[in-house]
Amino acid sequence: MTYTFDPLVPRPIDRPTEVPLTTDDLVALDEAKIFAGPRDPADRPAWRERLHEWREDARSRHEYTGAAYDRPGAAWASRCHTVAQVWLWDELLYSFEQDKFTPERFLADAHERFGGLDAVVLWHAYPVIGLDDRNQWDFYRDVPGLTGLVEALHDAGLRVFVDYNPWDVGTRRGDDDLTELASLVADLGADGVFLDTLKKAEPEFVERLDAARPGIVLEGESKLPVERIEDHSCSWAQFFADSPVPGVLRAHWYERRHMQHHVRRWHRDHTEELHSAWLNGVGVMVWEVVFGVWVGWSPRDSATVRRMVTVQRAVGDLLRDGVWTPLAELTAEAEAAGIYASRWELDGMTLWTVVNRGDEDYHGPVTPPHDSGTLVDLLSGVPARGIAAFLHFATSEPEWLPGLLDTLRDMPHDPDARFPHRLAIRRPKRATTGEPEPDAVIVPSGPYVLTVRYRARETGMYHGAPYVDEWKPLPPRLHDARTLQRDGELTAAVAVGISEVTNADFAAFLDATGYRPTQPGRFLAHWTGRVAHEPVTFVDLDDARAYCAWRGGRLPTEDEWQLAGETGRLRRGEPAVWNWTESEHSDSRTRFVILKGGSDYCAEGSDWYIEGGRHDPDYAVKLLLPGLGLARSATVGFRCAWEVAT
Repeated sequence: MTYTFDPLVPRPIDRPTEVPLTTDDLVALDEAKIFAGPRDPADRPAWRERLHEWREDARSRHEYTGAAYDRPGAAWASRCHTVAQVWLWDELLYSFEQDKFTPERFLADAHERFGGLDAVVLWHAYPVIGLDDRNQWDFYRDVPGLTGLVEALHDAGLRVFVDYNPWDVGTRRGDDDLTELASLVADLGADGVFLDTLKKAEPEFVERLDAARPGIVLEGESKLPVERIEDHSCSWAQFFADSPVPGVLRAHWYERRHMQHHVRRWHRDHTEELHSAWLNGVGVMVWEVVFGVWVGWSPRDSATVRRMVTVQRAVGDLLRDGVWTPLAELTAEAEAAGIYASRWELDGMTLWTVVNRGDEDYHGPVTPPHDSGTLVDLLSGVPARGIAAFLHFATSEPEWLPGLLDTLRDMPHDPDARFPHRLAIRRPKRATTGEPEPDAVIVPSGPYVLTVRYRARETGMYHGAPYVDEWKPLPPRLHDARTLQRDGELTAAVAVGISEVTNADFAAFLDATGYRPTQPGRFLAHWTGRVAHEPVTFVDLDDARAYCAWRGGRLPTEDEWQLAGETGRLRRGEPAVWNWTESEHSDSRTRFVILKGGSDYCAEGSDWYIEGGRHDPDYAVKLLLPGLGLARSATVGFRCAWEVAT
């Protein structure tokens, strides 16, 4: 059969693996992401037996010891049910107005909507790396107060992952990656490393990191090979398609202490991954800002996470050490309604984690009858597309149960599955008061229509996700050339500086005003060896705005820049540098700006870098804005603009 790529349909490698009930071929199951659940209830006992046989066989073949899970420093990973992937400059975590990190604001939001977090991945370099020669370590090392942020997250009870980008080979070189990463995790006190684009790390890599930070937890992206479950405590269940009858996660079945985090970053309905996490006793990746694109979770899905993790934290021993029966027997009425459950048994207690695949609330009996003991409905019903939980105890009530029930009463199911849209709002332009340069390019007033070219990165452009509900963006839809049309109207003619502001121009500004930025990091880092006629760099938006205001002008918008550039009269300095434009946007989670012009610098060796090179005036790059001075770059300068009175 010929496979045709459809971004809205799981690829063959994403699909669940059927478990043969009549063959001795168990090795093939090593490659599964999810073991598909059988449709016929009569096949389920044999299916479960095959899963037990595979696990015993695979552990024997791979000489599994589980020693990594016995490390005291790594024990937290088996209880890490929610981890958030968060851009370091997410406006919940960082305030551009106050120039400081705001972990309390980020954590309050996570507590209210998701029941709190167990860990965060502090994402740092991509998608801004490649703008200049800074490497991935610089984007951590140059952040003032980063150690304090990690300490604040630790004090709040969270674990912290840093990110490792093995594809970063084209920026400036320091020590080898392993030495740099080991030093970073030791200095920051990081608890884990997210292995970007990697399924696993090699044994030497694992050993070196553990020596630098005993108990360090490694989490790879996508399917972890069976043999490496031995030394990787966590893994992403990213782009894992479940079967119509929910199946079993292969890595977690192999080792119950191995925590997986379900994630489908571009999806707006997370029902299937939440159901799979609930039935398997694993966690989820909460990811609402994907490299600058808003993909927020609906009230229904965030409420499901809140209810799910609250129960998981209370019954953790059952989930890790209890006897697990996937696709446990339920009443005939429940089975007919599309209700499925896992059963967990330990020390006289039995827990059913239940999902409703149907679109109607279910009100009938779920578990088989009990001769004695007490059955408690923890989540008050079985809502459509939601989760439920039932706890049976044979003798005395667990001490933690009353408190759990009190907490859950304030966590009802929310049926609202609408996507919580956000729009990025443009920061207003400043008025101009001065006279333009004599040879500035005049852009006349009136309506205009522009075609803008850009490369389709995961950052998107102005509004909306570029890959809504897509499984895994791949070529030809990843990093492909695209266009968009922009129209508007200039109420007044605009004069755009024919040349960029030079080092000599900026020096005159400093002498005249004594300007000093509130955040000095990287400000004019090139100043000692500057060449007077070259474009000034290592200035951020506020630095550029301050200069333009001194000249009685402002930065040109991206449209004004393009309209001027398409006249053919704009000059490029040497070396060529990107230009700031007055295009700062915020959706209250991400700040970004549009760069124009291109630069002579070009990081090579990976498509994940920002594209370099000189570009025509119609070309644009969306740059996510970092704070605390990190927006200042060796490859970004600016020119001024003035409104022209008629």
